[in-house]
Amino acid sequence: MLIGLDPLLGPDLLHALRAMGHGDDIVLADANFPAHAVGQRVMRSDDCDLPRLLAAVLKVLPIDQVEPDAAVGMEVVGDAGRREPVHIDIERLLATQAEPRVSLTLIERHAFYARARSAFAVVATGERRFYGNVILRKGTIAP
Repeated sequence: MLIGLDPLLGPDLLHALRAMGHGDDIVLADANFPAHAVGQRVMRSDDCDLPRLLAAVLKVLPIDQVEPDAAVGMEVVGDAGRREPVHIDIERLLATQAEPRVSLTLIERHAFYARARSAFAVVATGERRFYGNVILRKGTIAP
């Protein structure tokens, strides 16, 4: 254990977050997401839901403030304008805990998978709600 770090941030995830460079993406995915089929580096965090892991990650990961769509979720299939409760949870955390504050952009399911394929890493959570997925783009910190 380390002081000041959420215990959900285990050694593999901390290593990935630290190894990522500016502009790299990380996917936090629900339990139904095809993490191993899509991801090059896959870590598992089956014992927590997406909001819990997202809150832990946002405490240490700077979010890109230069590129658009620094936080991306998956649209509801057949109803692109609909927001699921898990989307609301993600939006709340991005608005209150991300540095800098960012909004959630929803994109079509296959576009989400395409972006996820080029992500630095994928973390599969135990989130059981559909559409409990978010891609975060790493930013920089001031010197």
